[in-house]
Amino acid sequence: MLRALLRMSHLSAFEELPALVDRHAGEAGLHRARIYVADIQEVVLREATGRGVDAGHGGQELRIDTTLAGLVFRSAQSHSAPVDGRVQHWLPVLDGTERLGALSVVTDDEPDEQTQATMEDLASLVGMLLVSKRHHSDSYARLTRVSPMSVSAEMQWTLMPPRTFANKRVTIAAAMEPAYATAGDAFDYALAGDTAHLAVFDAMGHDTSAGLTANLAMATCRNQRRQGSGLPEARDAIEATLMEQFAHSRYATAVLADLGLNTGLLTWVNCGHHPPVLIRGRRWTAHLDCAPSHPLGTDLGLPAVLCREQLEPGDQLLLYTDGIIESRDAKGHEFGRDRFVDFVIRHQADGLAAPETLRRLVRAVLEHHDGHLTDDATVLLCEWHGGTETASPVQEEGVSGAETHG
Repeated sequence: MLRALLRMSHLSAFEELPALVDRHAGEAGLHRARIYVADIQEVVLREATGRGVDAGHGGQELRIDTTLAGLVFRSAQSHSAPVDGRVQHWLPVLDGTERLGALSVVTDDEPDEQTQATMEDLASLVGMLLVSKRHHSDSYARLTRVSPMSVSAEMQWTLMPPRTFANKRVTIAAAMEPAYATAGDAFDYALAGDTAHLAVFDAMGHDTSAGLTANLAMATCRNQRRQGSGLPEARDAIEATLMEQFAHSRYATAVLADLGLNTGLLTWVNCGHHPPVLIRGRRWTAHLDCAPSHPLGTDLGLPAVLCREQLEPGDQLLLYTDGIIESRDAKGHEFGRDRFVDFVIRHQADGLAAPETLRRLVRAVLEHHDGHLTDDATVLLCEWHGGTETASPVQEEGVSGAETHG
């Protein structure tokens, strides 16, 4: 089944996947195979039917917070339930650790070990197929949207990496709101050998120009690191790009960071942004203060200070924009940095995975602001699980320091 499905998928569009999966799964005794994908805000799961312009015509829409399918999405764990004398199985559809949606199949009886493994393999293959088709499919994009999207948000979501990545040494998760109208915020991460590159940007304003500013800053940062430049050099290049394009009319704050995956040594440059937050042991927190440089594009002449902090296995790093902490309720009370950090700590202590913690955080921020944000709110969480090499004597001492580059 898997071999036939894989071969047929090579010359198939996204709209053809539901029928292909259903047909080949049925031949293996897995009936009524249905694919559901999450919307951008991760509020609902929408069925991919392959019919109609939006590939969602006639399909079901299931709430993530109130259905069994939603539980599977939230927990990334399979669940089953009896339905009309048969057994319906819900399986998470993932790309690595990125949650894409859920797969539903029906069997005549309780599955044996081999059938269970076949269902899990099918869900894994469906995840790979969705990822291989979504980047050139407007139907997929429409299916994952329940509201119109602004031009700025279109740019941001196209450029940014997946919201979740994990391997044995690091877990990275991110969230951003308002999903359909974000403008000046952006997050970025990438791995190169034994280094994880992390970045968060917050551009001035909340219009298309703010989106262009954030996109230019992120693209320049990527261009520099792919040439092997360090953080201070990347900072200088972003500054030059924004000055060339906007003179002094636009700017962005940012944190640019590198994490050594073997050593746990974190280095970063703060460009007029909120300092990173360190969570240790799921309870102890510290704000990683270090002399900031000026916001990118202002050309104020402040030096780039290369900050350093030695992480311990299990440490979590939070990078965020002001929309997370400055959202206000009807009485004018801010959500606040303490509540933000406490929310992450409490939900991680409850055993929630990082992506689900951030999904619930965004819901909490939205509810605090009566369901509608007036500023972009972005958070990136990075957890270092530990490396494979012995730390140097300096690193073992956990020394924090700062180095100034003109």
